[in-house]
Amino acid sequence: MTNAVPPTIGVFDSGFGGLTVLRALIERMSHARYAFLGDTARLPYGSKSRRTIARYAAESARFLVHDQGAEFLVIACNTASALALDAIQEAVSVPVLGVIEPGAAAARAASLTGDVLVIATDATVHSHAYAAACRALDLRALEKACPLLVPLVEEGWIDPGTPTSGVTAEVIRIYLAELTAEAAALGLNPDVLVLGCTHYPLLRPLLEAAVPAGVRVIDSAQAAAEAAAHIIDGRLSPGPAATAAATEIICFATDSVEKFERLGSRFLGRSVGKVQLVDLGG
Repeated sequence: MTNAVPPTIGVFDSGFGGLTVLRALIERMSHARYAFLGDTARLPYGSKSRRTIARYAAESARFLVHDQGAEFLVIACNTASALALDAIQEAVSVPVLGVIEPGAAAARAASLTGDVLVIATDATVHSHAYAAACRALDLRALEKACPLLVPLVEEGWIDPGTPTSGVTAEVIRIYLAELTAEAAALGLNPDVLVLGCTHYPLLRPLLEAAVPAGVRVIDSAQAAAEAAAHIIDGRLSPGPAATAAATEIICFATDSVEKFERLGSRFLGRSVGKVQLVDLGG
């Protein structure tokens, strides 16, 4: 690749929450072609076996690389990053980056105490992937599943100051109170909260208002985008010409195209355009 030919970056999620990762990527690397695939026909991945998740994720990765020409893959799915990263790397020959290790690395850089909190979905927490990634960096991590947050985001109950956001803020308060109480009981002194789900960046203002004083919020979507930008550094055209208008985005879904188009702009911060339906098999 040369500076005259921007790379094609493939971004994969089991749904459309991973559009927050795509949004962060575009903010850092606007002069690229992005192919995003949401495997909406087969979600939620968290209810599937590791073997099935690996098969689904590998099929999606091959579609992005072989059919769309992706030269770099970002796995914008915490469940796939936790349970299928090795299978994806074996399935394709391009570099592959998940969201968990960059999130843990960002927590390591931000934490002074070495104790971190992680909120995520049930599947991600039960995988203990964040705990393992943090432990490898000499961090102690306490994980908590927050299953109510994803549906609240998808309902749009997220804007601070609105009546519906009050419900979401109270749910967040309860989850964080339980988590901090458990941390105190274990003798931990956390100073970082890692958002271990790609839906959660939309809740960042509410979360930052609810965390205890001195706790910094780390967005694993942003951390993954920064890591990807570092890896691809020097391959994009620099300078003021690199604006959002130059970005090319094409989105695919395996089902629920209308829902993807309706809710996707909330996650991406811009129109997702016409989402194309693709069949990856059963």
